Amino acid sequence: MLPTRPLIIGLGQTGLSCVHYCLAKGVQPVVMDTRACPVGSEQLPEGIERYFGGLDLQTILAAELIIVSPGVPLGTPELQAALAKGIEIVGDIELLVRECTAPIIAITGSNGKTTVTTLLGEMATEAGIKVGVGGNIGIPALSLLQPAAPPLELIILELSSFQLETTPSLQASAATVLNISEDHLDRYDSLAHYRDTKLGIYHQAQLAVFNREDPQTWPPQGQAAISFGLDEQAYGRVLHEGELWLSRNGQAQLPVSALHILGSHNQLNALAAMALADHAQIPVAAQLKVLKRFVGLPHRCQWVGDVKGVRWVNDTKATNVGATLAAIAGVKDAIAGRLWLIAGGQGKGQDFSPLIPALQQHIATMVCFGEDAKQLLALADNTRAVTDLAAAVAWCAEHAQPNDWVLLAPACASLDQYPNYQSRGEHFIALVEAL
Repeated sequence: MLPTRPLIIGLGQTGLSCVHYCLAKGVQPVVMDTRACPVGSEQLPEGIERYFGGLDLQTILAAELIIVSPGVPLGTPELQAALAKGIEIVGDIELLVRECTAPIIAITGSNGKTTVTTLLGEMATEAGIKVGVGGNIGIPALSLLQPAAPPLELIILELSSFQLETTPSLQASAATVLNISEDHLDRYDSLAHYRDTKLGIYHQAQLAVFNREDPQTWPPQGQAAISFGLDEQAYGRVLHEGELWLSRNGQAQLPVSALHILGSHNQLNALAAMALADHAQIPVAAQLKVLKRFVGLPHRCQWVGDVKGVRWVNDTKATNVGATLAAIAGVKDAIAGRLWLIAGGQGKGQDFSPLIPALQQHIATMVCFGEDAKQLLALADNTRAVTDLAAAVAWCAEHAQPNDWVLLAPACASLDQYPNYQSRGEHFIALVEAL
């Protein structure tokens, strides 16, 4: 049961969904946001009590329940004061899991979450299962509780570490941590803190699906679990008819060459989706049909065009070092010429040094711009400073030769120069199309 005046902190798309959820339950929420004019404020129904431009401690400490958006850190002093007083703080995902009756598949990881979530959702749809897909994928989870006819048979949630912090009641039918690499270290004390938050998705899950290539994703001993990886075990790969195939318990299922998504990281994504789909009793035929037609998502190793023999690839979604390394691994073997990397933005406290071997072995030049460009420039001699993305594209267009590839995989967030990573990717596409 909701209290009569729950406090929602953080508006935007998630906050608005919480407002409508409360109203549908017959309670009048109070809304608070640090921004003077938060996104979505114009959509608030009249009569909603609101506090914008800061956090009002008196109102916070008077709340019975606080519903916090993922973008608001629990470490905020006002929220710490509320926790110290014993006030319950939850997120929208917690509200969903307390109410829904359909089994939940929960997906997290530093990279690949949206790809696996989308694949699994399409597999369920292909099989005729009434499925709801939401969470960090951009669809507010509470929207899945809208009256449906017939009711949902399966819910698939993409979950960020921020969302997991405020979802103590999650009891997933199956849960996966796809991979762990440095990310959001501006919000977490350490990589271990970030990893442990991610691993919380396994708590109370019926089945843990983990990446045997990445020990940081492994669930606690004793938990029911199955793995995916690039060898012949469980969900993996085998040599069959002279080529690599995706496999299930050593049995060939689909040639890797039939996938339209490039790279070993996307093969791992496909295998994770297969493992989750089997647990959800999605027929193999539906799984394979989706894997053969899926062409990937915008801004994730997206082919933009070939200009004068040079291929341009948009992976603006690579907002951390792990994602950039995965993008490089995904394209390097297909390149007849050289690879030019465009990187930079807000580093979020990451250690960029894991990029050094790639710079030494695979990259002709890394062209750097943005707030943390100096840290990237210091990694190697084959780096180049430019003022912005437009200058980076112009420089690469001048120096790249036929058969070369230019990859936008920034290893950084975009918020120093763009509203979001999508805007950065759209700008890149426009710049390439204008060449």
